[in-house]
Amino acid sequence: MQLVIRPFRPSDKDAVRTLFSIGIKEHISPCFHNAMTSPFHSAVTLALFAIGYLLGSNISVLVLPGVWVALVYYCCHELYASFVKEKLRTDMQDIPGNYQSRPDDCFWVAEAKVDERPQIVGMVAVLAKQSGNEKHGELFRMIISQSCRRMGLGARMAQTVVDFCKERGFSKVELETSSTQTAAIALYKKLGFNIVLSHTETHAPSWIVALCKVTILRMEKQL
Repeated sequence: MQLVIRPFRPSDKDAVRTLFSIGIKEHISPCFHNAMTSPFHSAVTLALFAIGYLLGSNISVLVLPGVWVALVYYCCHELYASFVKEKLRTDMQDIPGNYQSRPDDCFWVAEAKVDERPQIVGMVAVLAKQSGNEKHGELFRMIISQSCRRMGLGARMAQTVVDFCKERGFSKVELETSSTQTAAIALYKKLGFNIVLSHTETHAPSWIVALCKVTILRMEKQL
């Protein structure tokens, strides 16, 4: 498959927004699985089964754990789906204005020919940030289509950002990702990024993040 990494064009907007939405929402299921298999969530599920049994009602045995599982799934869905909704409404609504209006910012797409037709199969962006007298880049919106994973495209997209930042004399590249995204974390580490901070501050209420068992990881690569 022939792949070309190039700057975003206005005609790419619909395809990019669709890929972004699909790519982020893919994290809902693994997030739910990770949450439900955690020691705390497993203990709560077993405790609710036990309470239902002690109440002597078959309905309680099913309903109590069922409500708990549904609540956790709702939280995992809300965490990622609300993020997509917010970003499609804000920065992903005007990609040229938010990512291409300054010379030190950029938004790239990966284009491949599928059945002789060009298709957007990846994206990544970088924004320049000022830290005192130094500039650094922050990587955003890294999404790779399922059809093109395990082909080295993610590494190529991330390296495109790193090379762009090096050319401009930036001191480092930073990014944030969630603990659910294990493949992305492994890729960034392979490319020389290190975890420098972890936190749970997101766009979602803190109780949702807590039930999802998600941590936000800040990673950086010195240039």
